[in-house]
Amino acid sequence: MPLARSLSVSSLTGLEDWGDGFDQEDAVLFEVAWEVANKVGGIYTVIQTKAKLTADEWGENYFLIGPYVESSVRTQVELSEPSNPAVRRVLESMNSKGCKVYFGRWLIEGGPCVVLIDVGATAWALDRWKSELWESCSIGVPWFDREGNDAVLFGFLTAWFLGEFIAQCDEKPHIVAHFHEWLAGVGLILCRIRKLPIATIFTTHATLLGRYLCAGSVDFYNNLHSFNVDKEAGDRQIYHRYCMERAAVTCCHVFTTVSQITAIEAEHLLKRKPDIVTPNGLNVKKFSAMHEFQNLHAQSKARIQEFIRGHFYGHLDFNLDKCIFLFIAGRYEFSNKGADIFLEALARLNYLLRVNQSDVTVVAFFIMPARTNNFNVETLKGQAVRKQLWDTANTVKEKFGKKLYESLLVGQLPDLNKMMDQEDFTMMKRAIFGTQRQCLPPICTHNMLDDATDPVLNTIRKLGLFNKSADRVKVIFHPEFLSSTSPLLPMDYEEFVRGCHLGVFPSYYEPWGYTPAECTVMGIPSISTNLSGFGCFMEEHIADPSAYGIYILDRRFRGVDGSCNQLASFLLAFCQQNRRQRIIQRNRTERLSDLLDWKHLGKYYMSARHMALAKAFPESYSYDPQENTATPGFRYPRPASVPPSPSLSRHSSPRHSDAEEEEGEGRDERYDEEEEAEKDRLNIKPVSLLGAVGEWRGHSSGSTSNTSVTSNSPPSELTSPSNSEKN
Repeated sequence: MPLARSLSVSSLTGLEDWGDGFDQEDAVLFEVAWEVANKVGGIYTVIQTKAKLTADEWGENYFLIGPYVESSVRTQVELSEPSNPAVRRVLESMNSKGCKVYFGRWLIEGGPCVVLIDVGATAWALDRWKSELWESCSIGVPWFDREGNDAVLFGFLTAWFLGEFIAQCDEKPHIVAHFHEWLAGVGLILCRIRKLPIATIFTTHATLLGRYLCAGSVDFYNNLHSFNVDKEAGDRQIYHRYCMERAAVTCCHVFTTVSQITAIEAEHLLKRKPDIVTPNGLNVKKFSAMHEFQNLHAQSKARIQEFIRGHFYGHLDFNLDKCIFLFIAGRYEFSNKGADIFLEALARLNYLLRVNQSDVTVVAFFIMPARTNNFNVETLKGQAVRKQLWDTANTVKEKFGKKLYESLLVGQLPDLNKMMDQEDFTMMKRAIFGTQRQCLPPICTHNMLDDATDPVLNTIRKLGLFNKSADRVKVIFHPEFLSSTSPLLPMDYEEFVRGCHLGVFPSYYEPWGYTPAECTVMGIPSISTNLSGFGCFMEEHIADPSAYGIYILDRRFRGVDGSCNQLASFLLAFCQQNRRQRIIQRNRTERLSDLLDWKHLGKYYMSARHMALAKAFPESYSYDPQENTATPGFRYPRPASVPPSPSLSRHSSPRHSDAEEEEGEGRDERYDEEEEAEKDRLNIKPVSLLGAVGEWRGHSSGSTSNTSVTSNSPPSELTSPSNSEKN
C-alpha cells in the first residue's frame, strides 16, 4: 500500500470509522518486544504508555511477550497462573521440554498480561536453531554477537509459543502478532516460514543501519538514495542484524514505523515503504484548572534554584529571578542528539548576551548518563555550604523573632540595636567567610572516568564556557539519571523538566523524540528539529509552532554553522521574553498535549491491526483503505494574539509583579486565555483537508518552499520586546 501522509500523520479524525463493526471476540493480540517489562530505551515507554489503551480495547485477549529479566521482574511483574486455559497448557508443555516461560501481570496502568521467556535457559538449543535459521533464511549469526544470539533464542521461543498456542486452542482464533524492532524480528520470520495462521505486524522505531550511519558523521539524509546498504552494513559488522531486520520487514503483512521521516529512511534502507505510520503517544493527564501546572512549574523551579545556590556558592553574582533554565537529556550520543551544536549555540548566545549587556543569566543542564566513579567533591561541598547558610539564617531568625515577640508583648516597639547581639554577628560572619571560594564553580557534577576524551567536556574547554563571572551562560553537566534520592539534586526527571523553562533537543537522528513530547505534555516549550519525527509531526499540525512553544530547528537544509546560528537566535529570542510572555507560551504548549494523547494516536495501531487481519484472513475481515488523496485532519492555527499586555491578563495564570504590569501596559492587544483555549479545543475536530505527500519534504503540506523553514520564526511580539522587558 503506498505511503501517503494523509493516511499516516495528518488524519487523526479520518481513522475514527475504521474500527466500526470490528469484531474482536474471536481475535487474540500478542505484542512482542525485547523491552516488555525490561527498560532499555524508548520502546519501553511506547509499550508501557500504550498498554492501557490496548488492554481496554482487547481485554483478556491481549498478551505481551518479552524476555525474563529477573531484576526487572522483581519490581515490575506479579507472577501468577494464567486464567486462559490454552495459555496454561502452552506454558506446561514448553516448561516440560526444558524451557522456562513465566506468566504474570505487568504492574503498570492497565495491568496487561505478560508472557516472559528466559532465553538463557534454552541456550542449549542455540547452535541447532542458528543452523535452522541459516538453512531456511540464509541468515548466519556469528558466535561472538551476544545480542544476535539473544535475538535468535528469543525469536525461536516466541514462534514456538505462538505455534503451541494455536495447537492448544479448541476453537482456532484469529491471531495478530505485533513485533517491535529487529530483536523480535526472528519470531516473525519463523511464523511466516512455518506458515502459521497469524496476521503479522512489524514496527521499526529506528532503522539499525540508519543509527550506525548517523553515528559515523555521514551526510545521511542527503544520501539516502545512494547508500549501498549491504556494503555499509558489512563494513560495520552488523550485516546479520540488518538481514534479520530486512527479512522481518519483507515478510510481515503490515509494516509500520513511528514517523514520516523514518518511513522515508526505511523505504531506502529496508526497501519497503511502510503501510502506515504509527506516531508515539503518551498518557496525558489533564489538570482541572489551567493554573495548576503553572504552580507545579514554580515549585520545581524553586528546587532547582536551591541547587544553583549551592553549586555557584561564592560566585552567585547573578539574579536567580532573571535566570533561564535550559536542558538537554537523553542517551549520550554527542552528535546524534545534537549536544555538539547546542554547546556551540550556547557559546554564541553567551557572546550576544554580553554584547547586549543583558541582565538575564542562562543555566544549561546536560543530563546525559556517562561513565563516572562518584560525585564531584566540590559539588557536594557546595550543597553542604548552602545548607549551613540556611541553618545559620534560621537560627538568627528564631532568636530575632523571639525578642520581637517579647517586646511586643509588653507593649513596646523593639530597639533594633538590641535585637541582635555580638554572637549573632559572629555567627553570620563565619557563615559568610565559609562561602569564599578560590576556584570556579564546577562544570561536571561527577568525576568522569574518561575526562580527557569526553566530547562534552572537551567541547566546553574549546569554547571556554567555564562558568566565569563575566559569562551570561553557565553550563552544568550531570552525567547520571536524575533521582529523587540523590544527595546532590534530589528530583526525579518529571519534576526537573517541570522546573525548567526550555528543553533543547537539536538532534540529527531522532526517529520520534520522546523528550520534547514529554516537555509538551508538561507545558514546557522545547526546541526540536525537522529531522525528528516529533518535529515533523508538530510542524504538520501547527501553523505557527513557535507561538505554541515548539521551535523547529532546520537541520535538513542548513549546514552546521547555519543551524547553530538559528539555534542561537531561538535561544536569544526566548531569553528576551518577559515572565508574562513565558507564562502564556507555557499555557499554549500545554494545550498541545491533546495532539500526543494515545486516545488519538492509538487509532493508528488499531488500523494497522485491522489491516493485518484483513490481509491474513480475507474471508473473515475486510479493509477498505481510502483512495482519495486527502482526508480530514486537524491543524492549530496561529493564535490571534501573541502575547498580551500583563495588565490585560486573566485570572487563570499566576499573579506577577506590578512592575511588569506597568512595563507592558497599553502595548499589546487584548488577550483572553480562556477564549483562546476554547478555540484550540475546537481545532481537534476536522477543519481542513491536507493532501498526500510523496517524497521527502521538510515542511507541512501547506508550505510553498522546500529550502527554508518559514513557519518557525518566532513572532515579532515574542522576539522584539522592549529593552525593559528582557527579564
